[in-house]
Amino acid sequence: MSVDYIQLTAAIREWGDELGFSQTVIAPIDLSRAEGELLAWLDAGYHGEMAFMARHGTLRSRPDALVPGTQRVICVRLDYLPGDAAPIDEVLDRPPLAYVSRYALGRDYHKLMRKRLGELARRIETVVGPRSLRPFVDSAPVLEKPLAALGGLGWRGKHTNLVSRTGSWFFIGELFVDLPLPVDSEVEAHCGDCHRCLDLCPTQAIIAPYRLDARRCISYLTIEHPGSIPEALRPLIGNRIYGCDDCQWVCPWNRFATVSQVADFSPRKQLDRAHLIDLFQWDEATFLRHTEGSAIRRIGHSRWLRNIALAMGNAEGDPDLLRALLGRRHHPDPIVREQVRWSLTRQISTRRNASPH
Repeated sequence: MSVDYIQLTAAIREWGDELGFSQTVIAPIDLSRAEGELLAWLDAGYHGEMAFMARHGTLRSRPDALVPGTQRVICVRLDYLPGDAAPIDEVLDRPPLAYVSRYALGRDYHKLMRKRLGELARRIETVVGPRSLRPFVDSAPVLEKPLAALGGLGWRGKHTNLVSRTGSWFFIGELFVDLPLPVDSEVEAHCGDCHRCLDLCPTQAIIAPYRLDARRCISYLTIEHPGSIPEALRPLIGNRIYGCDDCQWVCPWNRFATVSQVADFSPRKQLDRAHLIDLFQWDEATFLRHTEGSAIRRIGHSRWLRNIALAMGNAEGDPDLLRALLGRRHHPDPIVREQVRWSLTRQISTRRNASPH
């Protein structure tokens, strides 16, 4: 079958628009430069407890080894910034409230994007016939950000996230294809001398431009880290109970961010402005019910309570917070119990210091 790949690429972009993707690019698969950076990052131990980052070795940086026959990767972007969420600073400045990363306020993006990528694959096959087309959305060992950067979806910011001229509040997905499609060019980086993300990071996890120590990152600590959170970092986490957006929030390019058109990304259960005590009252059945279809569910109820208990310890002395913590002091999970004890000590200490002598 004779295929005009230039014409097919134009059609792929049109289909991407029709499927609701914010941008669609074609990336080459040579990740040799990124592979070296990955191996150095792993050797330094910056991945912490994320053993899966090292488990697959160089498979992550070699798309044609992960899916034999792959010649190109179609990278797509989907904006997720909810326009109806409570302002970030208003939540962070009110410690009794819980801060949840913007990406997790609504429906889990994985299935939504994967379904759309599957439809894109089906449309391509109407032109080229059955082929090896594999969609991935954070579901396999793939170096998503370097691939997307190779295709011009954005550039790697100093915080290591992907940034474009319309900000960084977007998800990335990939479709591996065994087709010699014409590739897009990388875009020039536009971070310049700016270092706001390094300066604002609460835990100083961005240890140098383009280098992140995940072991200090609040997103890692509240989502990926399975055990007790290091005590030295706890006061720095504030009221962030699931993820952290500070490095994106402060980025000047996000002044031009596009608000998502996907209704599913709007906040659920008022998670954009929920009170710590209200969330702490959820038993496991309530947690599972309220997080159905949400990215939050993957951390489980115990880790959810651990994070909230930590945030309650960072809030100013409040009798209601103290009572809520006391109600969990005998929780069956030892990590939750330890965190509750720490937070109780903080609350009691704060109340004593605030009392007139």
